Amino acid sequence: MEILNALDAMITDLLGPFGPLIVLGVLGLFMVLLTLPFLVNQREDPMKKLQRSIEKGTEVRFEKERLRQGARNEQLQRFANFLEPKDVDELSAVQLKLTQAGYRSKDAVRIFYFAQMVLAVLGLVGGLVYVIILNADQGMSTQQLVIYTVGPGLAGYMLPKYWVGKRVDARKSEITSGFPDSLDMMLVCVEAGQSLDQSIVRVARELRASYPALADEYETVAYEMKAGKDKSTVLKDMGTRCGVQDVSSFVTVMVQSATFGTSISDALRVYSAEMRDKRVMRAEEAANKLPTKMTLATMMLTVPPLLIILVGPSIHGITTMGN
Repeated sequence: MEILNALDAMITDLLGPFGPLIVLGVLGLFMVLLTLPFLVNQREDPMKKLQRSIEKGTEVRFEKERLRQGARNEQLQRFANFLEPKDVDELSAVQLKLTQAGYRSKDAVRIFYFAQMVLAVLGLVGGLVYVIILNADQGMSTQQLVIYTVGPGLAGYMLPKYWVGKRVDARKSEITSGFPDSLDMMLVCVEAGQSLDQSIVRVARELRASYPALADEYETVAYEMKAGKDKSTVLKDMGTRCGVQDVSSFVTVMVQSATFGTSISDALRVYSAEMRDKRVMRAEEAANKLPTKMTLATMMLTVPPLLIILVGPSIHGITTMGN
């Protein structure tokens, strides 16, 4: 007992009041890192392997299953229980967010949570190294210890969310910018005698160089239509994936046109004209905001040099006369 009290006193003198807690956290982190290699390299349960073989049935079904799951990361598959939310709604929301950011891999959700975990652990380790090794000779308050230790870990945990959010905003902006041009191309293709499916394939090919995000969405729609999926469902899925109001309105127009049997070319002509008007209004709005945004920069960069030029000689003359 005396040994434990002496050890506790030594740790408290070295790291402050939260010293024992920090040591326990480091030990727990070390144990987790020590356990990860064993979890990665553990052998598969024979019963699960036998059950999977029975479910596949024939060699043909086995080959199809292998091709469908070929893109998945088997290392992350072992951590599926830790790297995927248990709640279906939360899992669907994260998948939709990553899809809107352009990450459509089967392991996108697992990689996202894995990146959060790794960056948070690295942040905590970096904070502990900074506090214990680099600043061991400096006395820090409890608040400083918590900030320098937990702060980097929290920043590492939030970094993937911030990155995905920026990617979603950039992708939505690109889709919004290129959508009016895509409607004009689609209208030309439809009026030239092509079907809606053919026009979507052609528009996706033509937009690849200018707007790759929008081209990806049109290609996805074309592939799903070729696979036999219902056209209305495919278009609604596109509106959900894009997350842009203009695309959702276009999907509504197309679905209503197919439901009531009206001409697709007429609907495209009216909606493309409306999208061109909206693009002009967006440009005018951005131009009208520009003077307001430049006011602060103009004042910061223009007024101080002007004051120095105008008032500086007078101040210099006054100080000279005083001397």
